[in-house]
Amino acid sequence: MAENMTETHPKFAVVGHPNKGKSSIVSTLAFDDSVQISDTPGTTTKKRSFPLTVDGRVLYELFDTPGFQRARSVLAWLQKHEVTADKRPDVVQAFINEHRDNERFNDEIELLEPIMAGAGIIYVVDGSKPYGEEYEAEMEILRWTGQPSMALINLIDETNYVEEWKRALGQYFKMVRLFNPMKATFPQHLSLLQSIAQLKEEWIEPVNESIGLFKAFHEQMFEQTARSITQLLYHSLSHVERLPIKEEDATEKEKTLVLERYKARLREYEELEQKRVEKVWHHENLEKAQQALLFDGMDLFSKESASLFGLSRKELLITGTTGGAMTGAGIDLLLGGSTLFLGSAIGAMVGGAGVFFGFNELSEVKVLGQKLGKRYLEAGPMKNVNFPYILLNRALFHATKIASRSHALRNKVLLEMGRDFTSKWMDDEVRKSLEKCHVLFRSGDEVKPETMKAYEETIGMILRRLID
Repeated sequence: MAENMTETHPKFAVVGHPNKGKSSIVSTLAFDDSVQISDTPGTTTKKRSFPLTVDGRVLYELFDTPGFQRARSVLAWLQKHEVTADKRPDVVQAFINEHRDNERFNDEIELLEPIMAGAGIIYVVDGSKPYGEEYEAEMEILRWTGQPSMALINLIDETNYVEEWKRALGQYFKMVRLFNPMKATFPQHLSLLQSIAQLKEEWIEPVNESIGLFKAFHEQMFEQTARSITQLLYHSLSHVERLPIKEEDATEKEKTLVLERYKARLREYEELEQKRVEKVWHHENLEKAQQALLFDGMDLFSKESASLFGLSRKELLITGTTGGAMTGAGIDLLLGGSTLFLGSAIGAMVGGAGVFFGFNELSEVKVLGQKLGKRYLEAGPMKNVNFPYILLNRALFHATKIASRSHALRNKVLLEMGRDFTSKWMDDEVRKSLEKCHVLFRSGDEVKPETMKAYEETIGMILRRLID
């Protein structure tokens, strides 16, 4: 996200004890998976700004800060200055000025500076650990700053000491909330922002305005994802691969080559679409894991992919009849055929039946051109009725995983899918609506913008059904 700083947006310093999930909360609230997160205490040694920017405007800015290291020493220094409450922020600033170059208090200086520059305080504790007296020095220092503050209880492990934390935190902070950055949903994110708005009267209007923009931003991500999936389906189903040939007839090697290039291009379309969706949802630093049933280990054209992501035989029969495309080899598939998908004319050159789709037909391979030296092989557009649903199911499942993933997570993405995924979004009405467009995409004819828009809206509706 671009950093376009203004002086009017709300700013918040996320502070607390080391290793209590501060960076995870910053990452989640800033929609930024570049925040450095580690189980090792003391990973964050310098404050760093993470603004949430939408359409060039900063909605709010978060500061990831080091954890308190010498809170009792700092508090002891502050308490030597007997001043009235209204003067306490001046004493905190004096501590910063006097110890700015003292490495012993580096972490405290780093976390206090944004607060004294006007940032509100988000104090983070781990509610899975018991409350302890050592936290009171930290909370008292924060109270001396005079800045609006709230506490977030983050449950890192399974044990639960939330109630005792609430009793203690309530004595120091205006607001105490339970917030798990690893599992936070969009409504929970909005609810937290609404709570933050109440910390300071001057923040109510700008934070509420930010919430409105944030909702629009979220809706925009759905729309961009639906558009990306629509483009994937259109380009994949309509794609035609051509290969020049020198002789009047194509060799088996040339036929194999054009088909392999055809499949490679469709794989490329899918990979590019996945990267676009990851960028839309600000997950550009993902590492995908390889497990049993996983995109990285399950080729787009594999029999496993067809079985897991494709339509059932009954759904194929209904779909093929609806689209008027279930003929010849396609009927063989419905009757139990699991031979190659390229048709009998070129079936022998592609390999064993279990390697690819289990389809009898993927695309025609035609020799075109009138003159010797200008003849070429052509593969595409897509003829197989099941392929669009395999491709679409993979795209929807990937988008669902990405959109639902917390930016605080640093584990690998497991794209493992249950066999009931299709039933979560597919019904007869949706399938009929999609198939009308698939027929047009496969035809190779020009598709009107309104058709593309209708398909995009259907995909958007499916995404909301799956994600919301």
